Amino acid sequence: MIKIKINKTKHPKMKPKDEDDIVFGSIFTDHMFIMDYIEGKGWINPRIEEYKDFKISPAALVFHYGQSMFEGMKAYKTEDGRVVLFRPMKNIERANKSNQRLCIPEIPEEDFLEAVKELVKIDEDWIPTKKGSSLYIRPFVIATEPSLNVVPSKEFKFMIILSPVGAYYKEGLNPVKIWIEDEYVRAVRGGIGEAKTGGNYAASMLSQEKAHEAGYSQVLWLDGIEHKYIEEVGAMNIFFKIKGKIITPMLNGSILRGVTRDSVIEVCKDMGLVVEERKISVEELYEAAKDGSLEEVFGSGTAAVISPVGTLKFGSDVFSINNGNIGEVSQKVYDTITGIQKGVVEDKHNWLVEIS
Repeated sequence: MIKIKINKTKHPKMKPKDEDDIVFGSIFTDHMFIMDYIEGKGWINPRIEEYKDFKISPAALVFHYGQSMFEGMKAYKTEDGRVVLFRPMKNIERANKSNQRLCIPEIPEEDFLEAVKELVKIDEDWIPTKKGSSLYIRPFVIATEPSLNVVPSKEFKFMIILSPVGAYYKEGLNPVKIWIEDEYVRAVRGGIGEAKTGGNYAASMLSQEKAHEAGYSQVLWLDGIEHKYIEEVGAMNIFFKIKGKIITPMLNGSILRGVTRDSVIEVCKDMGLVVEERKISVEELYEAAKDGSLEEVFGSGTAAVISPVGTLKFGSDVFSINNGNIGEVSQKVYDTITGIQKGVVEDKHNWLVEIS
């Protein structure tokens, strides 16, 4: 088991007075976890210390060739006062799959989990308690070797930082407007689309800005080869309820293996719904929207859990989904997953990992 050196801050920060005013990813807790990698020595010097800036060479490979990985997880306080993580091993498994694709050394799963647990324990008082709130956990790895050679780095830093987050939907679960991108592509099969790495998100920003300017909150991407099949939203996987069936794009190498996506599939099956993971073309979606068989659309991700979609735009066509209202399945799936996370709905699948 990893032995973590702990050096607590002597100058703890003020915590937010009003959890409703917390902007996602804008406030950070007192401590962070750091572990170094040096080729020939492996992962060494695991430590928890005060959250602060750190020095890095301008020639670090992460700046020049983008060798980095990140994950997103959450810790919750349950109704009975326990501190829990939601399916952390799925995130850790995905992190190491990203590492493999990006030529980053894998992190031993037990060490990864222990680092998350220990850091959350130390900053447990930062976990907000209002409905819908949580402590966001951001593990990440960056290449730190100073070099301009286009080669995998021999040195890395693995770090974990924490950020309290308020309810994603402060005024209820409101449907969003989605823009289906018909010009740019984000990823292709064989590329790095299914890896959690910064480049994937950088590739989405131009379309995101274009969508925002038109009054749409998210971009729905098509495949990068035929530009025909639905893939995912910028920060979410996507689900469609068509003629009573739940349909989501199959994992094909360019779609993120969402932990919430997997959870949604299991919850829908528990509800007795038929779930299909398959290709779905934008033409099929267009026809379902026109003939009224497209009953619900919703995204899934760590930040929002479920994000219902009320409007879809493709080219010059705009479709209202369920009259712009949240659907019954979307609401029930949201209530079930968030209920499990808060300890008020039975955890049938043993998804929660208790910290304290």
